[in-house]
Amino acid sequence: MHDIRAIRENPALFDAALARRGLAPLSPEILSLDEARRTAIHQAETAQAEQNAASKLVGAAKAKGDEAEFERLRALVAEKKAEVANMQSEANRLDAELRDRLMEIPNSPLDDVPEGPDESANVEIHRWGTPRALDFKPLEHYQLPAVQGAMDFATAAKLSGSRFVVLKSGVARVHRALAQFMLDLHVNDHALTEAITPVLVLPETMYGTGQLPKFAEDSYSTTNGWWMIPTAEVTLTNFIAGETWDEAVLPTRLTAHTNCFRSEAGSAGKDTSGMLRQHQFEKVEMVTICRPEDAIAEHERMTKCAEDVLEKLNLPYRRIVLCTGDMGFGSQKTYDLEVWLPGQDTYREISSCSTCGQFQARRMNGRYKPATGGKPEFVATLNGSGLAVGRCLIAVLENGQEADGSVTLPEVLHPYLGGKTRLVDGVLV
Repeated sequence: MHDIRAIRENPALFDAALARRGLAPLSPEILSLDEARRTAIHQAETAQAEQNAASKLVGAAKAKGDEAEFERLRALVAEKKAEVANMQSEANRLDAELRDRLMEIPNSPLDDVPEGPDESANVEIHRWGTPRALDFKPLEHYQLPAVQGAMDFATAAKLSGSRFVVLKSGVARVHRALAQFMLDLHVNDHALTEAITPVLVLPETMYGTGQLPKFAEDSYSTTNGWWMIPTAEVTLTNFIAGETWDEAVLPTRLTAHTNCFRSEAGSAGKDTSGMLRQHQFEKVEMVTICRPEDAIAEHERMTKCAEDVLEKLNLPYRRIVLCTGDMGFGSQKTYDLEVWLPGQDTYREISSCSTCGQFQARRMNGRYKPATGGKPEFVATLNGSGLAVGRCLIAVLENGQEADGSVTLPEVLHPYLGGKTRLVDGVLV
């Protein structure tokens, strides 16, 4: 959420940031609403002072035995009390309206984010690894003989409908091994703290990270008010919601492996084959909570943690910086990591790492107490996939495919697979 004081102080800067996202100026609307809110608050406070003053005179008139003055003042106090209640109600209404409006406005991009309307303006800034030169036509993951019978879309459709999959036998074990490998790497090598969090959360938790109110259609809710998380960013970031932490605990770097749920409302007909785009999937998420001045360095660090997973799995990838028209609602700057998929002959997103500045912290009122003293300040928050487990499985299968239909598995996974090195007809060998 944006700082209303910053908008008051420099509305032109606020509108210029929105323009980079392709949005019309909003400062006149926001400042008009803010002025009405502040006027209502002032009027309510003035009426409250008048009520308090009249209340004191009531007692004095009673003590003097001036019954007429007593009744007049008592009526005045009752009138002021009703006036104060109405004014406070109006001030609260305007305050809620301003907050709701600010909740709907996306974050301001950093100055070095490339400007553009959509993904066509994204910029590749780094590439690692060289795709294997195959002497046969590569297949997509769901076409591989190595996964037949162990990647079951028919049973999943019978159970749940489209965009679900049942993994079995060796494929299920490789999927589990990938998640375990990622967690071990992040905890042991990258010094992240592992957490196990709920996947059902309260609405205010979704508001805190920006999934609500704007993107309600992209998520699932239950009949009793819970929401199913689209990513553990929601739970991990909200650790600081409504709290003030000591500066000494910053940066706090967290990781969690969870099921995630997305309706994919805006992707009808897109990636319908295979398990690239599912309603339910697993992800190892990374979240950092830090001082604002450390956020840029933490963004680079987090992205390198995600890249390390890909490099240890020997999966070629590229790093993309998203343009202003393609970056997420709460992001100031986003790096996407795209992994090479030989079956599609292209790179596809497998991780998205974003720095959000103080945008989410304002929404959830998360602060830290400076070690030098002074007023508590809002923290900065960052989030990134480290990685999407299902998409990583796809990349491992496609990049490891052999001419005989088997799949050679990355060496770092062998200890997690009981020493097995290949996948043949759905079975580890």
